[in-house]
Order: sequence, then C-alpha cells, then structure tokens
Amino acid sequence: MPPANAELFSVGPDEVLITFTTSAREAVTTSVGGRELTTTGPRHVVHITGLEADTEHAVHVDGAAPGGYLPTVVRTLHQPSGKHLATVATANDVHFGEKECGHLGPPHEDIGPFFSSAPGTTPYPETMNRAVVHDMLAFDPDVVVVKGDLTSIGAEDEYAQFLAAYGVLGERMHHVRGNHDAMIDPTLALEDAPYVIELNGVTLAVVDTVIPGTAGGQLRADQVQFLDDVAGATSDPVLVFGHHYLWDLDSETRNPHTFGINPDDSEALAEVVTRHENIRGYFAGHTHRNRVRRYDHVRNAPFAEVACTKDYPGAWAEYRIYEGGYTQVLRRATEPDAFDWAELTRGMFAGVYTEYALGPLEHRCFAELY
Repeated sequence: MPPANAELFSVGPDEVLITFTTSAREAVTTSVGGRELTTTGPRHVVHITGLEADTEHAVHVDGAAPGGYLPTVVRTLHQPSGKHLATVATANDVHFGEKECGHLGPPHEDIGPFFSSAPGTTPYPETMNRAVVHDMLAFDPDVVVVKGDLTSIGAEDEYAQFLAAYGVLGERMHHVRGNHDAMIDPTLALEDAPYVIELNGVTLAVVDTVIPGTAGGQLRADQVQFLDDVAGATSDPVLVFGHHYLWDLDSETRNPHTFGINPDDSEALAEVVTRHENIRGYFAGHTHRNRVRRYDHVRNAPFAEVACTKDYPGAWAEYRIYEGGYTQVLRRATEPDAFDWAELTRGMFAGVYTEYALGPLEHRCFAELY
C-alpha cells in the first residue's frame, strides 16, 4: 500500500524528520536535498541530517503524493550564530492516570471517537511518557521542563507515577503544575513556582498559571513582578515557561473565563515582554496543539504552544540555545508502541485532530535570532 499519513514532521538547521506508515516489511526511499534514506515498514521514521541551513531542499517520498503536510520543498532553519550555550527539552500534558482520550468536556460536547489501552496492557500515558523520556535521554539536554498537566485528576498516585517516570532524568528535571493537577489538592505539584533555572548564558523562568479548580489560567501580580525582576537582573536571554497560553491580544472581545490566561493578566505578561528585550519567548502547553502567536507591539516575540505528549503526535520540544539565538524543533515519540498509539489517536474529534494538533510547520519549528 502507498505510504499513509506522510508528514514532514520537523525541520532544523541541518535536519528533517519525516514519518509515515506502510504495510509490514515494505521498503520506501525518501530523499531530501539529494540525500536518500530507505526505511522498512510498518513504521517509518526518516531522519535525514547533514543538510545546509537556511536553504530550500527538494522533498520526495516514493509512493506518497505531496500534500499539506508533505511539501515538495522545505527550507531548513537559520543556524543561530555564536557559541552553543545550552540545550533544553520540554514536555507537557502528560496526563498520568488518564484512562480514555478523545473527550472534549461535558458529555454533550463529546463527538468521539474515544481511545483507551486494551485490558491487560500498559496504560497509554505510561507508554507515551516512557518513550519521550527515552528520547530525551538520547538528546541529553542540560534541563528538562515539564510544563503542566502531569496528572489526569491531580491524584497523589498519579503524581507519583509522573515523578517515577521523569525522575530518571535526575536533577535536570523540573516541572510546574497545570489545571488538571489542582483538581483535588490546590498545592499538588507546586514545585515552588515561580522559580528560575540558571544555565550558561541563558535564564529559564518558570511560572505557575493555574487557578485551582478551573480550566482557565492567570498570572498573578506577584508573578508578573517576578518576571520583571528576573529580566531586569540579567542581560542574558530569558525564556519563560508555563502551562496556560496567552489570550489573543488582537481579539475584539474580552472573556475573563477564557481557556488560557485571562485577558488582563495576558496583557500584563505582554507588557513585561515589551519592556524587556531579553525576554525571548513564552512557551506553554494546555491546548494540545502547536501554535505560535506574535504581535508587533510586543517585539514580535513568540508566544508558543506545544502539542501534548500523551496522544497524537506524542510531542516533546527541544531548544538549542546559542549566543545569537535559539531553535525550537518539535519531536515525536518514536518507540514502536508509542508511535502506534499516536497514529491511532490522530483520529480523535471526528477526524479533525491531526489538523488541529499538528499545526503548520512554522509553528512547530522555528529559529529565533537575537
């Protein structure tokens, strides 16, 4: 059969990742920029490296028709200038303890289909997170930040499962809670946020955006002041991480009960970013999608959302930080059982989940130059 679900999943300054499925033992050759790689089904993870940065490269997968997620040409990212300073990995919406995915909320909002692990098999949050931790260990980052929704309902045993899975990363693992983690105990997984992680030439600022018992978010005045103080105390770039995303600053309506950070607090966050040129981005989860918003009046800084880990596409993000900028490159879990679960769950929400969650390539991967 021809390749199914062929996606140019990610791009970096010197690499491209393309994934798809075929029947078992079917060999397919993929070429990018004249470099070829042959992989064998049913799961194809095509990682082509050694490409020239900021250059257009022709893309071809034997038997796969070009489409929205498989372009005929891809441009590699800019390579930020200067010395490599640090590497950071993130995950979000890992949802230990969840039994079934595909639900939107109250039953009248659910459209299905729904997916759960087969009886007697490993629960899918464990499968997906084990695979992502495995990939992160191979990436060997300086720091890992898991930015919220560590659990399904905020139960102690779910939090313990999270800590056991990500604890193998050692002291470099940091986390902050999401709204799911504050459903029972408003103090679970606080992790002393807000807090700072100091790296070589870059500062990470982690904020708590949760309003316990609700899905929406906030950024309290003390945390706004925290970011103001952190950015003002250093000339190094500052990257900010939290669970909830920024309210759309261009929206013509104001909903104080938005799913993201409420409008007033979003504007306060934007004002801090505007004042401090060294705040180089804000990175969230919560929406289970890849999306980047930029605003001219907020220095065009990226406000990024990264898709979830626990189902399609099994996402985690890597950040390589240099003296002259950084890159965000989206990754997906590639261990066989995790890959299969992600492929299965792309069919959620009446089949529109793929388009919603994956988002355009430029929202998954980008270079931010100083």
